[in-house]
Amino acid sequence: MNSLISLDALQTLDAIERRQSFAAAAEELYRVPSAISYTVNKLEEDIGVALFDRSRRKAELTPIGRLVLEQGRQILKASEELTAMISRAVDGWEVELRICIDSVLTCGPIYDLIEAFQRIQPKTEIRISEEVLGGSWEALNDDRCDLVIGAEGASPAPGYAIHSLGKVKFEFAVAADHPLTKQPMPLATSAIQDYPTVIVADSSKRAPARSSGLLDGKSRIIVPTIEHKIEAQCKGLGVGYLPSHRIKQELAEGRLVLLTLESPRLPEDISVAWRRGNTGKGLNWFVGRLKQMSLDPQQGVLTQDIE
Repeated sequence: MNSLISLDALQTLDAIERRQSFAAAAEELYRVPSAISYTVNKLEEDIGVALFDRSRRKAELTPIGRLVLEQGRQILKASEELTAMISRAVDGWEVELRICIDSVLTCGPIYDLIEAFQRIQPKTEIRISEEVLGGSWEALNDDRCDLVIGAEGASPAPGYAIHSLGKVKFEFAVAADHPLTKQPMPLATSAIQDYPTVIVADSSKRAPARSSGLLDGKSRIIVPTIEHKIEAQCKGLGVGYLPSHRIKQELAEGRLVLLTLESPRLPEDISVAWRRGNTGKGLNWFVGRLKQMSLDPQQGVLTQDIE
């Protein structure tokens, strides 16, 4: 179905209302006044309603004319935005860039990168999501994100480019008043089995769920994110490993204490990952900055590498 209202007609109405006369609108649009009058008359004829009240000395918009103009300006704005999107896409900038952050990391340093990116490319929409363990890789594989920051472990399939950020250190932590704090150290596995283990659920939807740092306890409390896991362990609901950089405040406040085990957990490799062949300028900008950064094992933040 062809629209009776063209962009040209809407631009003409907009210019008339802003400049307050047909003659001034003609000057702005580089047309003769008769062309402006023809455009308005043709639009009124096509839609079957008067847009201007001509009974007065100065033509004014009718209520219907005001409605057409107000809605038309939204169409003009959308048209301008679409044109800009096409221009950016032609130049190689993404209309939308989807960044997945693994739950093991905090988002603060990533937001600093986004702020820097917006200064050079403010029109690219950034969409942030959070995944856990295999969910990060699955999001990349299913094209639900363009970039993963903090992907744990090795790539489950070929076709991804990877840059290592470093290793995350994990500590066994319990609530300050937990019964395990009264046990001799290092703790044996048999001592832990009497208490629930708090684990973060793998956010994979289809792939077999991956696990990390399980302690073979009799029961488990499954939570969706590291943040929930920290809170559950602070309340004494269970025990488990936590990223050391995520619990500094809880340790300082005495809400958590660290215990040693006979078999401590090894640090976990985390990486930046993206699909090979993705040549978007926004993605390349983030990858370039992230390649100059690494994870501070003590603070748990991404810091600029100094060569």
